[in-house]
Amino acid sequence: MSNKKTVYVVGLGPGGQEFLTAQAQSALQKAQVLCGYTVYLDLVRPYYPDKETYTTGMTRELDRCRWALETAQSGKTVALVCSGDAGVYGMASPLLELAEDYPEVTVEVVPGLTAALSGGAVLGAPLAHDFCVISLSDRLTSWAVIEKRLAGVAAGDFCVALYNPSSKGRPDYLARAVKILLDNGKKPETVCGIVRNIGREGQTHRVLTLAELETTTVDMFTTVFIGNAETKKLCGRMVTPRGYRG
Repeated sequence: MSNKKTVYVVGLGPGGQEFLTAQAQSALQKAQVLCGYTVYLDLVRPYYPDKETYTTGMTRELDRCRWALETAQSGKTVALVCSGDAGVYGMASPLLELAEDYPEVTVEVVPGLTAALSGGAVLGAPLAHDFCVISLSDRLTSWAVIEKRLAGVAAGDFCVALYNPSSKGRPDYLARAVKILLDNGKKPETVCGIVRNIGREGQTHRVLTLAELETTTVDMFTTVFIGNAETKKLCGRMVTPRGYRG
């Protein structure tokens, strides 16, 4: 990590300083330049007011990656930030794909707290057994592929965390996903949970059934959790047994 031509790709978790890992804080401190999507960079900019920054808007991910690599190649240490975990729907993958063209630059992936884990902690222990994470956004993955993966989740009775469950352009995607799960083996009474604004002001959560979830309105700030056949509601918490008591 002492290589001067370094890009740290840093997962910020939900964004609050209390959610940053020690490794993430160290990388941000070592970096001479902070780079990222405007909203995410604004989460950490107050902690490092004297550092140079570079921001771009949504859909400019590859531009940010190239800028970070070119800046590192020039001799500056860069921290490319993203929310959650850098390797879960984050910037680690596109950065490493482009890094082949910058052999002198070292890429260090710094993990963070992804929404499946931080949101799961709010609900209780919904992912204590085998689970999957699926994004319902079809911007980069076709809906046909998403449907196939949802059917596989239901057939295998996995717990699942759903990212990007709805948006203004996709208001019915969660309802469509629930129907696929029901059609492929999930029961209407399956225990589910939703968490909105994880780790941020206005955080809310709710435990409900899969049948109720089908008609529940959510948005892009919400993470949805769907249990397996053993998942229970215990004292208001969503709990998937690990199996020890069996």
